[in-house]
Amino acid sequence: MSSPMPPPQQFLSAAPLGTRVVVRYRIEGGLTDVLGELVGRAGAECTVRTRRADVVIPLPLVVAAKEVPPAPPRRNPRQA
Repeated sequence: MSSPMPPPQQFLSAAPLGTRVVVRYRIEGGLTDVLGELVGRAGAECTVRTRRADVVIPLPLVVAAKEVPPAPPRRNPRQA
């Protein structure tokens, strides 16, 4: 039997910077997810670097978080 998962805030506080993560957190009107590299922690927030931008997430709003495998290599564009 596997061990229980730590609370998401505890996971994000302990995971090494550079870990690829997916984080679900509360926003006005519901929930959203962010996928990327954990690049920072300060006080009660963490920063995840996505392909587009760095996303700063307040830890009290996090409802789920886990490590995910590395991204697959990008495919070359198709030649016509």
